[in-house]
Amino acid sequence: MGKKGKKEKKGRGAEKTAAKMEKKASKRSRKEEEDLEALIAHFQTLDARKTQVTETPCSPPSPRLNASLSAHPEKDELILFGGEYFNGQKTLLYNELYVYNIKKDTWTKVDIPGPPPRRCAHQTVVVPQGGGQLWVFGGEFASPDGEQFYHYKDLWVLHLATKTWEQVRSAGGPSGRSGHRMVAWKRQLILFGGFHESTRDYIYYNDVHSFNLDTFVWSKLSPSGTGPTPRSGCQMSVTPQGSIVIYGGYSKQRVKKDVDRGTQHSDMFLLKPEDGGEGKWTWTRISPSGVKPTPRSGFSVAMTPNHQVLLFGGVCDKEEEESLEGMFFNDLYFYDAARSRWFLGQLKGPKSEKRKRRRARAEDHEGARELERGAASAPEPLEVVKEVVAEDGTVVTIKQVLTAPGSAGCPPPEEEDGAMEAGPRVEPCPRSSTMLAVKHGLLYVYGGMFEAGDRQVTLNDLYCLDLHKMEEWKVLVEMDAETQEWLEDTDSEEDSSSAEGAEGGDEDQDEDSGEETGEEEEGSHS
Repeated sequence: MGKKGKKEKKGRGAEKTAAKMEKKASKRSRKEEEDLEALIAHFQTLDARKTQVTETPCSPPSPRLNASLSAHPEKDELILFGGEYFNGQKTLLYNELYVYNIKKDTWTKVDIPGPPPRRCAHQTVVVPQGGGQLWVFGGEFASPDGEQFYHYKDLWVLHLATKTWEQVRSAGGPSGRSGHRMVAWKRQLILFGGFHESTRDYIYYNDVHSFNLDTFVWSKLSPSGTGPTPRSGCQMSVTPQGSIVIYGGYSKQRVKKDVDRGTQHSDMFLLKPEDGGEGKWTWTRISPSGVKPTPRSGFSVAMTPNHQVLLFGGVCDKEEEESLEGMFFNDLYFYDAARSRWFLGQLKGPKSEKRKRRRARAEDHEGARELERGAASAPEPLEVVKEVVAEDGTVVTIKQVLTAPGSAGCPPPEEEDGAMEAGPRVEPCPRSSTMLAVKHGLLYVYGGMFEAGDRQVTLNDLYCLDLHKMEEWKVLVEMDAETQEWLEDTDSEEDSSSAEGAEGGDEDQDEDSGEETGEEEEGSHS
C-alpha cells in the first residue's frame, strides 16, 4: 500500500510539474507577443509620419518572398504588398506597396497613410466593387533574430480608386495566423486553415470562416462531411461550378521532445455549398485523374483565363534526423475542375523566324512536316531523380528537370550553318514561396527563394508567360543572385536584437525571410 501511495503521489507531482511548465510556456508566449507588439507599435509610429499619398517611380522592389502579388481589377497593373527577407543574420519584414505598370514596364512605390503593419505570409483578395478593393487578412511578423513570431488577425481593405487603407474591425473573425488561404466567393471572403507558432509550440488549423462584404460580419462555417486535416500553404480556389477546391498543404507534428515531423499533403477536397441552405457547406474528398503534382510545399497558385487552377514551383523537403534538404521546382501544373483532371503544363518553345521563312519557301510540304517532327523529337532534358515517401506511405519518384542543350522547347540546329538558333530555354529557376498573378492571359512570376548549400537565396526577378500560347517565358526583371548580400550566421546578441533589422528598408535592401531550419522553416510552406 505504501509503494502504491508513493506512486500515486509521484504521478500527481509529475502532473503538477507539467502544468507548471505549460503555464510558464504560455506566459513566455504572451511575453513574446507583448515584446513584438511593442516593436510593431514602434514601426506604426514611424508609418504615422506619412500624412499624404506619394507615388515615386522606382527600380524593381528588392528581393522578397511570402509577399502578395495581385492584379488590379480595372487597370493594367500588378500590386505587390508586404513580404520578408533574410540576409543570413536578420529577418526583415515589410509593408511597402508597389505598383507594376504592365504596358509601360515601370515600377512605382506608393506610400499611403495608415498602412497595415509589416507582415508576410498574409492573404490578399481583389474584388471589383468601388473601383477595386484589395482585402488583406492575417500574416505574421518576426523578431529580427527570427526566433519569435506574432500572428495577425486583423482585416484591412485598400480602396484602389481613392488610394486609402482602412482597417475593418469586426468581431468573431479567425484567430491570429499565417499561411492560411482566402478566396472571394460571391459577396464573401472564404478563409481556410493556416498555423500559429510561438517559440515552443505551434498549432495548425482546418477551420473555415466567411466574411460578408455587404454586412462586414464574420461567420464561422461548420461544413458537414470529412474535410482536410489541419494545414497551411494549401491550394484554395473557386471552381466555375461555384465550389471551392483545397489541395495539398503542409503541417508538422511533434513526434518526441524537440523532434518534429513535417507532412507534405497531397490529398484534395471539394467544399460545396448546400442547395437551399444559407451558409451550409459540405466537404467531399475527391481523386482527380491525370498527372498530379509531385509532393511539395511552398508552391504558388493562380487562376487562368479559362478558370483552371495553375500551380507553380515549390519545394520537396527531405527531413533527416538533424538536417533538412530541399529539392526546388519550377514546373507548372493545371487543374481543370470541369473535368476533375490534373495535367502538366508544357511549353511549345519559341518559334524561329528562320524556320518560318524556310517553311514558307519550302516546295515540299512533307519536308516541312518532317522538320516539325524533328523539333518534337529533340533530345530529352536531363532528369535528377529522387524518391520520397508520400503521406499515405507510397514511394513517389521526384524528377527535377534540367534543360539540356537541344532539349524540348529549344529550336533544333540550323541546318544551313550548323549553328544553334538559340541557347538554353529562358525560364524562372526552381523556387518556392513565389508570388503569382494573371492579367490578360499573362502569368507573372515574381521573387521567391531557393537554397544553395547553407545559403538562402531570395529573388526579385520577374517573368511572364502567355498562357494562351504557352510558347516561352519572357524575363522582365533579371537578377544576379551572386550580388545579393549574405551574412554568415553569428551568435552576436547585438545583431539579433537590433530593431532596425525588422523594420526593413524602403530603399536599398528589402525583405527576405529566414526559414529553413527548425521552426523558421515554416515560412517556406506559407
